[in-house]
Amino acid sequence: MIKQTHVLSPKDNKPILADVTFLETNKPKPIVIFCHGYKGFKDWGCWNILAESIAKSSLFFLKFNFSHNGGTIENPIDFPNLDAFGENNFSKELNDLNTVLNWVNSNENPYINELDPSAIILVGHSRGGGIVTIKTAEDKRIKKLITLAGVSDYKSRFPIGSELEFWKNQGVAYIENTRTKQQMPHYFQFYEDFINNETRLTISRAAKELTVPHLIIHGTADETVPFKEAESLLVWSAKSELFAIDDANHVFGSGHPWSSDNLPEDLDLAVNEIIKFSHN
Repeated sequence: MIKQTHVLSPKDNKPILADVTFLETNKPKPIVIFCHGYKGFKDWGCWNILAESIAKSSLFFLKFNFSHNGGTIENPIDFPNLDAFGENNFSKELNDLNTVLNWVNSNENPYINELDPSAIILVGHSRGGGIVTIKTAEDKRIKKLITLAGVSDYKSRFPIGSELEFWKNQGVAYIENTRTKQQMPHYFQFYEDFINNETRLTISRAAKELTVPHLIIHGTADETVPFKEAESLLVWSAKSELFAIDDANHVFGSGHPWSSDNLPEDLDLAVNEIIKFSHN
């Protein structure tokens, strides 16, 4: 199993830390690109075990940290750069994903004998599910889409009324990370970016424009993104199929840190579906 890390440095944004996992066969393989969710990072919980499990099935796996997720190149786990976290927005995450896709298709990619850039599969967890849905609708390089506990809407997650006005007046709002106990900032530009790009960032609009196969994986007991959001995606996305995991939560039984060498049962079910869908 080959595991390597790369720093992608776009001209107009912060660097992106990415890693690849694959079996060296000297044969091009479909590439699975994984996008983490809100308050997430590429090395969270079981994601490294997930990467290995998928790579063992003759798929090329790439995951990365969004440039403004709060991590740094030196310390990619957790959130040493809270100012960057506060400056994040959906448009920046879409730009980051585009940078990754460009790298996969460029001469800078050293794995041309191991991956097939004409067979790109996007996977997005939680908030990342919205990002990959939007990107798939607008980018013909992507051939398949997988949303893993993916959100169906961004706008409803913003505050309204007096709470929104308070955020605007203060310029920043904080949310506690219950695991790290950090007070994580959201600068008001996050909301402004959404409003200025609302059509592009409306997930229902993107889902209705999808023309590629779409696998929706969702736990019926998801406490963060209700199962009804998966059902909405199924209705909107013409070539979609829903794999429901009974009683699974938002992270499919995983957590951070994760000390086992094995995936939890629910996430293992999800991974098996990802593998089957990616090869069909």
